[in-house]
Amino acid sequence: MALPSSTTVTNQESQLQTLNPTIIPGLPNDLAAVILVFVPYSHHSRLKSICKSWKQFFSSKTIISLRQKHLPLSTLSPLLCIFPQDPLIASPYLFDPRNLAWSPLPPMPCNPHVYGLCNFTSICIGSHLYVLGGSLFDTRSYPLDYPCPSSSAFRFDFGTSSWETLAPMINPRGSFACAAAPNLDKILVAGGGSRHTMFGAAGSRMSSVEMYDIGKDEWVALDGLPRFRAGCVGFFVGNGEEREFWVMGGYGESRTVSGVFPVDQYYRDVLVMEMKNGGKWRELGDMWEEGERWKLGKIVVVEDVPSEAPAVFMLDRGDIFSYIMASNSWIKETSLPRKTSDESSVGFVALDGELHVISHLNGVKSKECQRLRQQKRSTMLVQIYHPRTKSWRAVTTRSPFQHPLDFKTAVMCTIRL
Repeated sequence: MALPSSTTVTNQESQLQTLNPTIIPGLPNDLAAVILVFVPYSHHSRLKSICKSWKQFFSSKTIISLRQKHLPLSTLSPLLCIFPQDPLIASPYLFDPRNLAWSPLPPMPCNPHVYGLCNFTSICIGSHLYVLGGSLFDTRSYPLDYPCPSSSAFRFDFGTSSWETLAPMINPRGSFACAAAPNLDKILVAGGGSRHTMFGAAGSRMSSVEMYDIGKDEWVALDGLPRFRAGCVGFFVGNGEEREFWVMGGYGESRTVSGVFPVDQYYRDVLVMEMKNGGKWRELGDMWEEGERWKLGKIVVVEDVPSEAPAVFMLDRGDIFSYIMASNSWIKETSLPRKTSDESSVGFVALDGELHVISHLNGVKSKECQRLRQQKRSTMLVQIYHPRTKSWRAVTTRSPFQHPLDFKTAVMCTIRL
């Protein structure tokens, strides 16, 4: 998203000068505003209760644009947005790992006919948060216990602290690949379908690909994937005309065990869409040999690297692997200092150039965590790995959620504010 023009910011600051009551007694409002924008964004919700003028200031549309004007990009707060469950009924939270602070966001606009939204995708561009698709249950559909794919698209504006409904996707989908090209104001989605949280293999699959134009608020169909694929991940590689959209992993067909229980069959290959020639796909082959692993682990992409190609990492059974694009293979990068008892219920996200592995202390195999386990609210352990320095550090934080966060179904994305 484009930053506000100097004329717009000047008008906003002139409005602050005439704000009544004053923000800080004895100081002009424009100077007081510059001072307060240095407060981390994660603390703004708490400061609204200080006084009426602070509530008005920290709720205004100017705070985001002032932070973007006066603060360098590197000093803006890198935040993690976590959706613990259905965002229609449960508020998402922002987590600030630098200050170990949590801040709630308002829930999405409620639809009385749908419930249980999951398998959606969240992605951030500029000061906007997008929530796309997913699987849900509709009270108007039959049978009631069968999940339906959703085509809905929502956007949260941090400047106005409000949600808005966007144009729906052409094809409803959940569990799909998604990536954003911020300098082009485009979002790409590929594959997906519907997926039950308990009986996932019984869901549908699709191969369609769409691109969302943020400025026009419309979706355009692109050349579809070579075959049905859901549960995959996507990211962009390169810049300008050489930009490519990569899709890896996921599942397609399913088989049954004992002729009753459906089981997914996972892909080992990579697909690449070359954006410059009309979006044609090419296949790169398998990323590992038969028997090496049965499916792709949790994937994160570190985009703020010196080279044009982003760094791709995978968390698999307590080990972190890095992807080698030249050979289409994975090599072991490091192992978690503290292993978890339930390796599947672990969050994995790239934030501020570092890899964050999030788990609950009651799931960590460590004697030093026994005392913290006695606390009523769940305590989360964040193990942070820096790929450049090859070093680990760890922090703990009290979770704002009443129940332990289920990372198998929670949706996460990152943003700088």
